[in-house]
Amino acid sequence: MSIVEQIPLTNAENIERENRRSNSSCLEIWSVLDQVKDPEIPVITIWELGVLQNVTRSGDHVTVTITPTYSGCPAMEVIKEDILVALSSAGINDVVVNTQLAPAWTTDWLSSKAKASLKEFGIATINSDNTIVCPQCGCSKTNQISEFGSTYCKALYQCLECHEAFDLFKSH
Repeated sequence: MSIVEQIPLTNAENIERENRRSNSSCLEIWSVLDQVKDPEIPVITIWELGVLQNVTRSGDHVTVTITPTYSGCPAMEVIKEDILVALSSAGINDVVVNTQLAPAWTTDWLSSKAKASLKEFGIATINSDNTIVCPQCGCSKTNQISEFGSTYCKALYQCLECHEAFDLFKSH
């Protein structure tokens, strides 16, 4: 195993995002939000996906900041509602959910757990060496079928070995 495979690589924005969470004064709210799944990919949470950016509290007022996987993502309204429901269930009702477009979402924000869950779910991500591996059989011989897959944040690929079609999260 090479050093690159042993040491997770991340970008500055993701380090800042992780620091905001770990240094937050409202970790219990983050924990509640860890229950909120992506409505299109229910095997990962909005934190693992990199959509959940920040949580702040001022008295009883809570502000949650999210970033869409692309600016026109229709799942964002469902995610906002799911956040409000989760927090309301925890007795937190004075909540505003803000959408932040910059910095733009990137697959660099996907946690390693999210990447593994996506693979099990049949969705590929671009590897650190820029290869695309079929989530079904593990072959790296793939071909893009369409720039858009099941959603705009994904492209449709086909494995040239097992011939299965699969979505690939675009790296943005």
